[in-house]
Amino acid sequence: MMCHKVALFGEAQRGEFQSLLFISCLPTLVDTLGHPPEGSYGLHFAVQTLLFRQDVIYIRVQEEGLSVRDYMHGLYLLRKADNIKTLSAICLPGIGNAEIIETATEICHHFRSILITTEGDFYDYLTSAPSKNF
Repeated sequence: MMCHKVALFGEAQRGEFQSLLFISCLPTLVDTLGHPPEGSYGLHFAVQTLLFRQDVIYIRVQEEGLSVRDYMHGLYLLRKADNIKTLSAICLPGIGNAEIIETATEICHHFRSILITTEGDFYDYLTSAPSKNF
């Protein structure tokens, strides 16, 4: 049976920065990351992912949508991780930054996975990215 994993970026009350946090059940999620800060969506998506029986690789960032260095380092870790053989999706709530989305898209191509974003973030990306043929 194939184990599905979703890489999720988001804020959290606690947990290590600049690392990949592997989570496969709700109690571990709460114990590792605590409660979501106000206005954060990362842990909300993590709960939904676990309820759909998909494992989570959580990358904690200082501020959702603003901590470009945290996002880029997390994407670097995903790309270089030897222990990740499959990845169903990368979820980037709060991000409309073209550099981050394009880097995540390259990783998605490598794993043949999908990129999950919100409607508002996708709009921000489309309106801020240089003109391309979509």
